[in-house]
Amino acid sequence: MIKVRVPATSANLGPGFDTLGVALEMYNEIEMAETGILDDVIEVEGHSGGMLEEPQHNLVYQAARLAFDRLGYRPYGLLLRERIGIPVARGLGSSAAAIVAGLVGASALAERATGHGLSQEDILQLAVQMEGHPDNVTPALVGGFTVACMDEGRPLFVRFDPPPGLEAVIAIPEIPLPTKTARGVLPGEVTMADAVFNLSRATLLVAALLTGRLDLLAAATKDRMHQPYREALVPGLRAVIQAALDAGARGVALSGAGPSVIALVERGNQEPVQSAMEAAFQWHGSDCTVRAVALAREGARVEWVDDRA
Repeated sequence: MIKVRVPATSANLGPGFDTLGVALEMYNEIEMAETGILDDVIEVEGHSGGMLEEPQHNLVYQAARLAFDRLGYRPYGLLLRERIGIPVARGLGSSAAAIVAGLVGASALAERATGHGLSQEDILQLAVQMEGHPDNVTPALVGGFTVACMDEGRPLFVRFDPPPGLEAVIAIPEIPLPTKTARGVLPGEVTMADAVFNLSRATLLVAALLTGRLDLLAAATKDRMHQPYREALVPGLRAVIQAALDAGARGVALSGAGPSVIALVERGNQEPVQSAMEAAFQWHGSDCTVRAVALAREGARVEWVDDRA
């Protein structure tokens, strides 16, 4: 049996729309095995409702089948056990984690049986094909901070480790926000001024992270391209960002499409930022869970386990 653990991710980080991302130490885990029994079986823990146990609704299963098809391998009876630790539809890369887990697990299973698996480049290409953009799937696969883009249909990325001592606080509102809804409020065009604003902040953010200039993160995580348009979907967003900054966060942004908000904080300062973000959301009528999490240097991890126990 193959076991795969994939981290949550936060994309955009303010100005890096569909480009920047970071892996978080919050995980989904899957176990996958070829059973020799005719029917495929999907078991899911950690998510209410049984829809994810149906193949047509389960991204891990769909990604695994895509990988098997690419490799020309036909497993005889697939057992898929999925433990969900990443909140769904909260802007924390749950779909990216599912896709990466399915692709990585299927590749490893096929390679054990045939000697042939997918390369990292193949996995990323298929993940982007399913997800639509590389910002979440890239850090889910390789960990750390990533800068990614598509070039003539091919995903390109650079990965780097988080600065020492930098961690995250994540405020997760109880109400889900589907990515499709959050993308639906975005304009088809932006002004030159807003484009330059975001370009300057995105490049500053990468440079600040690479050089450890944490003092620049508050300015570097500002955005004019997507967050202002999504404020109506996340009541209290602006107040939560300001409250986190006032409490000592180095930089704050909407996590992915939202509704979660990520604050980048120095180790030891998580507690006041947690309290400030929770209070700001509650003031605006939103219950939320607030978690301090480390930034994950490692992406998808694979191990073989003894399933006879």
